[in-house]
Amino acid sequence: MHIPDGFIDIPTSAAFAGVSALAVGACLKGAAKSLDEKTAPLAGLTATFIFAVQMLNFPVAAGTSGHLFGSVLAAVLVGPYVATLALSVVLLLQALLFADGGLTAAGLNVFNLSLVGVWVGYGIFLLVKKALPKNKASITTAATIAGFISVPAAVMGFLLQYAIGANSTFSLTAVFTGMMSTHVLIGIGEAVITAFSVTAVMATRPDLVYGYRGTKQQLEIRRA
Repeated sequence: MHIPDGFIDIPTSAAFAGVSALAVGACLKGAAKSLDEKTAPLAGLTATFIFAVQMLNFPVAAGTSGHLFGSVLAAVLVGPYVATLALSVVLLLQALLFADGGLTAAGLNVFNLSLVGVWVGYGIFLLVKKALPKNKASITTAATIAGFISVPAAVMGFLLQYAIGANSTFSLTAVFTGMMSTHVLIGIGEAVITAFSVTAVMATRPDLVYGYRGTKQQLEIRRA
């Protein structure tokens, strides 16, 4: 879901660029506190993985395809602050190198994927994790559910932008129907990829998983 140049008018694009810039700037401070020598390499690997996988599309329905958003995957692995920065860098590089998303629409895309996708998705992850048993399997389950929900959440961000400043004659209702019907299916793919990725990291280095650290400490306290 990369918005191209000209799809949303310039005033709206500029406004969301300003909001995105302020939010990303705030995340820089949070990221500085959540990264250390052990987790910094994982942040780089996560950004690289998402960059590569976003270039691969999977079929969704006739004439349409989708790709990994990676918002929840990044947030669970390295935390929401670092995830916002990683996704923002990925989106800017894709716009600059491959014209995947417009440069004037960069703020719009960052808002939807790096902010709404990450923070709404991570909020859902925390809520689901809280309701589940305190174990490793719950991390994957919570991440899977949150990954699915993060996709329509990001679509809602786009629909807000479309409602404010669309350069199109299509009605908001028609766009909502078309976008949601497609992205619910994309959300299923997002959930599957998130589940496999989180499971793989949890099986090898759970100590590096940001979303597991609090759970790990609680388990250690119980055992003690």
